[in-house]
Order: sequence, then structure tokens, then C-alpha cells
Amino acid sequence: MSDLANYHYLLIALIFVWSGFVRSGLGFGGAVLSLPFLLLVLDEPLVFLPIIAVHLLVFSSLTIWMNNRTRAGQPRDTAAGTVDWQYLWRILGIMIVPKLIGVFGLITMPSDILSAIIFVIVALYSVSYIINRPFRSGSKTVDTVFLMVGGYISGTSLIGAPLIIAVAAQHLPKEKLRDTLFALWFILVLIKMTAFVWAGVDLQLIHHLWLLPCAAVGHVIGLYAHDRILRAETPVFFRMLGAVLLLVSSVGIVSVL
Repeated sequence: MSDLANYHYLLIALIFVWSGFVRSGLGFGGAVLSLPFLLLVLDEPLVFLPIIAVHLLVFSSLTIWMNNRTRAGQPRDTAAGTVDWQYLWRILGIMIVPKLIGVFGLITMPSDILSAIIFVIVALYSVSYIINRPFRSGSKTVDTVFLMVGGYISGTSLIGAPLIIAVAAQHLPKEKLRDTLFALWFILVLIKMTAFVWAGVDLQLIHHLWLLPCAAVGHVIGLYAHDRILRAETPVFFRMLGAVLLLVSSVGIVSVL
């Protein structure tokens, strides 16, 4: 990433502000809603995935710590924490093997094929936003399939969140959904980072010095927007988002082909 033009760096910085915003504002999407834009700037997934992974580790752990720290002085029945660890370990047991298979596929798969897969997946997600029919699970069997496929996609590209949320949102109370997912992302991304280090993938450490603050700005803005987005429950925002993502992913697919 050292040979890019100055305007490329500016675009990347703005995209990471956006990434931080959607991660804290929506509770997910730091990768799935930003990676297509990044790949249009530089079509090298393995350049950006380590950076996104580190950001997720930092901000998910920070959010969980802050939310539980503020509950320390509350009565016992309300101070149990914001993470449902029992449910977390249950779904992690279903996802772990597909996750590891996905990580292996990420390391061995050519970058142009991986980019094409990412753009196709994001296009499918964007259509579900446009028609206001997000992925939903209807049975235990479908739950298992969604979790396994979501784990595999998470292993390949960190964008399996919508399928996982389609299951988790039906079984977790609203007040524990976000932080339980953050804890799950932390564990899954930690596995991926270990694989990166083992495989000798460049972690782009020098670029964390300026991209982490960019993501932090978006994270703070997203925290303020989170409550308003949940209260509004309007599909207009997601339809507009889906239209933009569909356009970006279509351009990306054409460019890869």
C-alpha cells in the first residue's frame, strides 16, 4: 500500500471512518459495508483484512469493557453482564470448523477470485436490504446452516455477519445482542489473526498508526447514532445503503472479470 497516490490514501481514510461508524452504529458491518469500497481503491483483500481485523479486536473489546464497567455498581440481577456467554459458546461450537476451513481458503485462494466472491456476497446482501427482506432463519436446521455458512464466509473475508445475526437476533435479548456479537467477532477474528501471523501475511502495522484514529472517529459518531437508528427502525436508510452497495459490488465484479 506504499505506492498509492495521495487521493487513494484520503479515500481509504474516509472509508475507515465509515467502517468505524457502521460497526458501532449498526452493531455489525465494519467489514461487509466497507470492504467493497476498499477493493475499488486497491484490489488486494489481504492488504485490508488484517487492518479491519485489528480494528474489530480493539473496538469490540473496548465497547464490551465500557458497557460492563458501567454496570458494576448496579444490583446483582442487572449486573450479570451484557454478553450471553452460554449462547456464545453454543454457536461457536457450530461455527468453528467451517471458520477454520474458510481461513485456509483465504490464505490459499487467489486475490482476484476472493475479490469476486466478496463482491457477489455483498451484492446478495444489498438486494436483501433494498427489498427489506433481510436474511431470517426459520428452524434449528436452518439456524445451523446459516451459522456454518456464516462461519465459513467469516473465515474467508470477515463478512459473514448478516447470516450469523439472522440466527442470533432470534435467540438473544435485545440488550445482550450487540455485545454478544462483539465477543463472537473478537474470538473469530483472533483465530484469523493467528492464521495471518502463522502464514506470514503482512499485517500492515505501519498503516495502523493513521487508520486506527480514522476508525475511532467513525466509532464515536456511530455510538451517538446507534440509539437513534434503533428507535427509528426505518427501512429507508438500509434501502439507500443497499442501492449503493449493489452499485459498488456490480462495478467491482465487472472490474474483476
